[in-house]
Amino acid sequence: MNTALSSNSPPEVGATLQRLRLARGLTLEDLSRIAGVSKSMLSQIEREKANPTIAITWRLANALGVQIGELLSSETRMPETIRVLDAHETPTLPGTHAGYTLRILGPMEMAGKYEWYELTLAPGGLLESQAHDPGTSEHMTVLHGAIEVEVGVDRKKVKLGGTARYPADQNHVLRNTGKTEAKALLVVCHR
Repeated sequence: MNTALSSNSPPEVGATLQRLRLARGLTLEDLSRIAGVSKSMLSQIEREKANPTIAITWRLANALGVQIGELLSSETRMPETIRVLDAHETPTLPGTHAGYTLRILGPMEMAGKYEWYELTLAPGGLLESQAHDPGTSEHMTVLHGAIEVEVGVDRKKVKLGGTARYPADQNHVLRNTGKTEAKALLVVCHR
């Protein structure tokens, strides 16, 4: 039994947070960027100088790909051989104003190397991206509908089952010009 919890004191999440972060090869700066929590706050949590709010704990758990309870537990567990995320646990970036939804399918610890997403575009929706780091490329496979890819002055329509490969170190746009929802698998490769 966890004595920290049975003594009515708050759980000490610092050591667990640090263990999970280091096991994923993340620096404080990496986790700060992925979770949207300041580096100084993360440092304070890891040194047990601060206890995170529920909102921060939730963001950290999502960023690390663990259940919130795992962060609140000081018990050491054997790593899972198979980790399954239910649909509601998959982080999602809603771009409602632009008519897109991005579900983050790749593990957060790979961000900055490889990232993969499920992109859903409403009719007329678009995902407009600024140039990524030099050498970055994207690979987009259409799973439903059709999507127009624009890079610089070049535009190409990609139909169901087709894949577009293009430099993402330039401004680029993915656009649904059709009358039905479009869906694609989007993979970003950083150099």
